[in-house]
Amino acid sequence: MHIERHKNHRIGWLRAAVLGANDGIVSTASLILGVAAAGVDAKHILIAGIAGLVAGAMSMAAGEYVSVCSQADTEHADLERERRELAAYPEHEHEEMTAIYVERGLDKALAAEVARQLMAHDALGAHSRDELGITDTSAARPVLAAFSSAGSFSVGAMLPLLLVLWTPAAVLIWAVAGGSLLLLVSLGALSASVGGASMLIAGVRVSFWGALAMGLTAGVGALFGVTA
Repeated sequence: MHIERHKNHRIGWLRAAVLGANDGIVSTASLILGVAAAGVDAKHILIAGIAGLVAGAMSMAAGEYVSVCSQADTEHADLERERRELAAYPEHEHEEMTAIYVERGLDKALAAEVARQLMAHDALGAHSRDELGITDTSAARPVLAAFSSAGSFSVGAMLPLLLVLWTPAAVLIWAVAGGSLLLLVSLGALSASVGGASMLIAGVRVSFWGALAMGLTAGVGALFGVTA
C-alpha cells in the first residue's frame, strides 16, 4: 500500500518556531554588535544582550498573544453567528453547503446528500470546517502561541550570548557576527529540510537579512559610539 507523506501539517508550528528563533538570533546579535562597535566592554555588552533577550521574549509573547486573541475573537464571533443561522435558517444553510461541494467538483444531487449527512452528524462542525475554514489544527490558541514565541525567541537569543561569554574581547565582533550567520544558515536549512523545501534557498535568504541587520546595527554603534 502506498502511503503519501505530506509536510503541510508542520507549517503552523514550524513557522512559529523558526520565526521566533530567527528573531532571537538576529535581534540579539545585532544589539550585541551595535554595542560592541560603540567600544563598550564585554560586561556591558553581556548586560545589553540579556536585557535584549528579556525584552524581546516579552515583546514576542505579548504581540503573539494579542494577535492570536484577535483571531480567536473573530473565530468565536463567526461560529456564534453560524450557530444562530443554523437554528433560524437550516434550509438556507444546507443550500450553502451544497453549493460549496458543487464548487469542489461534486454533482448537485451528491453534494446535497453529502451536505445533509454531514449536517445531521455535526452541522456546526461541518460549516466551521468547510464554510469558515476553521479546524482543530488551525484554531487560535493565544496562550500556547505566546509561550511558544517567547520560548523560541529565548533559545535563539541565547546563542549569541553564549558566543559573548566564550569569545575573547579582541575577536568578539567577528565571532558573534560569523557565529550568528552560521546559526542562521543552519536554522534556515533545517526548517527547509523539515518542510521539504530547498535548503540552499532558505539558507541564503535568512543569512542575507541577518547580515544586513547586523551590519546596519554595527554601523550605527560605530558611528555614535565613543571608544575610551
